[in-house]
Amino acid sequence: MRHIFNAAQVIPGGSHPGSLTPYEPFLPRPPADIAGLVEKAEGSLRHTLLNDYLFRALLQENNTALKSLICAILHLTEEEVVSVTITNPILLGKSIERKSFLLDVNVLMNNDTRINLELQAEDLYNWPERSLGYLCRNFDHLNKGEDYIRTKASVHISILNYVLFKEHPEFHSTYKLLNIKNHTIYTDKFRLHVINLPCSHMITEEDRRFGLDLWASLFKATTWEEIKMLAKDHAHIRTAAETIYQLDHNETIQWLCEREIDAINRERAMRELIAEQEATIVEKDTVIAEQDTVIAEQDTMIAEQEAVIAKMREEIMELKKQMED
Repeated sequence: MRHIFNAAQVIPGGSHPGSLTPYEPFLPRPPADIAGLVEKAEGSLRHTLLNDYLFRALLQENNTALKSLICAILHLTEEEVVSVTITNPILLGKSIERKSFLLDVNVLMNNDTRINLELQAEDLYNWPERSLGYLCRNFDHLNKGEDYIRTKASVHISILNYVLFKEHPEFHSTYKLLNIKNHTIYTDKFRLHVINLPCSHMITEEDRRFGLDLWASLFKATTWEEIKMLAKDHAHIRTAAETIYQLDHNETIQWLCEREIDAINRERAMRELIAEQEATIVEKDTVIAEQDTVIAEQDTMIAEQEAVIAKMREEIMELKKQMED
């Protein structure tokens, strides 16, 4: 299958799913010899798919890649997925304020399933709560007065470059609401998928059957040689590689990828600084507590000494009284 840039529909932020508007691709149409250009590419990628901005740009520009990734993770065939529609498109190539901007991808699949795709390269130690928060907000989408039976299924997909639960390492985990005694599923409309990329060596045969191993390798690929090897016999990876090539050679996109890295580094430095300051405060609090203990012990000793002195004074007074008598 040759690469066709996204002619799918997307929903501007906050719009109702019924009001779809055509998405205008940021990238120009690929040159006729795009396959040959990819084949000639060599050396290191400027940024890998672990870069949030590149990840978002690929999925927004290439609907075929978006559909392929979702099918691989949810174990669906291409025939089962009629449409995948990004409902929170961004203006690619435009400068963004990180504080008010999220790079997670919201997708409407087959007009009956809401999917939230999120890539996270660093462990911030809040992922279970954060992902569940996203899933709950996605699930709570009915308008006032609508019957709850009309609630669309909601799925949160986490692609992590670390192991979420280190005591239970697994490449692909699926979580649902169920009865803890007999494992009856409460509803199939509410679930989370977690991809732990460092555990790709633990991938199952079922995941391989749906091509998830190829996507895991694509996320971790750092050179064009790796990407070309993956794309050699797999059309959906080849079409993704063609878009990655165009994004890799677009200076605006690459600049924004760099800004994303800079922002992450600044946030990491800030977290480390806060952690150091908190450690210093704890250390000082410990010293103060130890000093308070010493002072308390000294106060006790002084009180005991004062009691001894008071008793001695009483004894002296008693002796003086006896001598006077």
